[in-house]
Amino acid sequence: MFLGLDLGTSAVKALLVDDADGVVGQASAALRVQRPQPLWSEQDPADWWSATQQAIGALRSAHGVALAAVRGIGLSGQMHGATLLDAADRVLRPCILWNDGRSGAECALLEQRAPRLRAIAGNQAMPGFTAPKLLWIAAHEPDVFRATAHVLLPKDWLRLQLTGERVSEMSDAAGTLWLDVARRAWSAELLAATDLDERAMPRLVEGSAPSGTLRRDLAAAWGMRADVVVAGGGGDNAAGAVGVGVVQAGDAFLSLGTSGVLFVVTAQFTAAPAGGVHAFCHALPATWHQMSVILSAASCLRWLGGVSGAATEASLLEELELAGASDFATAPIFLPYLSGERTPHNDPDATGAFIGLTHATTRADLTHAVLEGVAFAFADGQDALTDSGTPIARVSVISGGAHSRLWGRILASVLQRPLHYRAGGELGSAIGAARLARLAVTAEPISEVCAPPTLLGTIEPDATLLAVYAERRAAFRAQYPALRAARRTKAC
Repeated sequence: MFLGLDLGTSAVKALLVDDADGVVGQASAALRVQRPQPLWSEQDPADWWSATQQAIGALRSAHGVALAAVRGIGLSGQMHGATLLDAADRVLRPCILWNDGRSGAECALLEQRAPRLRAIAGNQAMPGFTAPKLLWIAAHEPDVFRATAHVLLPKDWLRLQLTGERVSEMSDAAGTLWLDVARRAWSAELLAATDLDERAMPRLVEGSAPSGTLRRDLAAAWGMRADVVVAGGGGDNAAGAVGVGVVQAGDAFLSLGTSGVLFVVTAQFTAAPAGGVHAFCHALPATWHQMSVILSAASCLRWLGGVSGAATEASLLEELELAGASDFATAPIFLPYLSGERTPHNDPDATGAFIGLTHATTRADLTHAVLEGVAFAFADGQDALTDSGTPIARVSVISGGAHSRLWGRILASVLQRPLHYRAGGELGSAIGAARLARLAVTAEPISEVCAPPTLLGTIEPDATLLAVYAERRAAFRAQYPALRAARRTKAC
């Protein structure tokens, strides 16, 4: 039996998986994001630990025998967050999250201080990454910076609570801008650009390797064995790839979570930072990946439900299905940049917008525009990947948005490629974390543990929609430059 823990932005998920890769039980506990100022996005690590204890407590109540049989725990989690600790491992301030946009000026400073940044880290400096956050802390909260002895990523802070060890793994560490991604080791050159050195960094292991063992007091409190191995695990996207069997070069997935990701495995480190493409280590040894990232995906639908008074996001989709096939060729255009944007724009100040509203516009029209706008943003990311020379073979769909076949039809038609839906795809990163735990315990062949789950179905592009989506995507692409120019004119 193996346990996958996924520290997401909106919840901590705990998943029990048996030795046959079958899901035995799952539980989750919600999290909230604090936004005390414009562009800021933070969480208190204490809330992560409370949610983890709540989720494991629920599993123990419902599946105590299975929990007691767990041999390994795998961790996955939201990437890039800056969790700052003093020399006694006390948290110094709320964690600055992946979708925080305050450090735009520090990105320019980092590129100036580290001219080889893009070649070493495989990415251009963006506010979401960890290193610019530390430059912001140094400039705006110098007392906190001086007290900082250790910097941990969110899931690795959770590991510290579980094991007492400060450890990270390659896929998550690659998102800091401090890792030499080709060498899979910390870069003294990049750390020095933020006035840090390797003493502030956690020890590195591969995602499928052991990182420590569960603390004995926790094992006793949770009714678990005293020798439970905690695996290196993976950043949320790399763990999601492991869970859906995306482990060979060319394999890809599309994640419809809070953010949106198009992830492609590569056999070697291949940097393509100019188009906002990320090049990271995979959570498996000697494997890398590229990905395009949009900062708001399923969260756009959640936002629309909140402001429009819908009971749930599912009810929005049901309402759109009941409305039937309307003439959306003249429907509103939606820009999904509610938290700024990464690929391809690298613009933390980008904002969302509806274009083309009339008195006849209905909530169903707005829902369709949101689904379509997110699909167009994914298409921009797909172009950035293919323009860099990265081949994309089969694409699987994962995370919460995988439930919506309506969204799938829109995405397949906009991307002009089939999308594959697999058993457990909605479980996202937690299933991959459990697989990494199994690898750390058993050392089985990766190909056996990380096989693609059962194919449930494939959504093909709708040939009747290709022309109209091509026209509407052209209109979508024209809006961002116009709104950016207007924003800059207003700023002057």
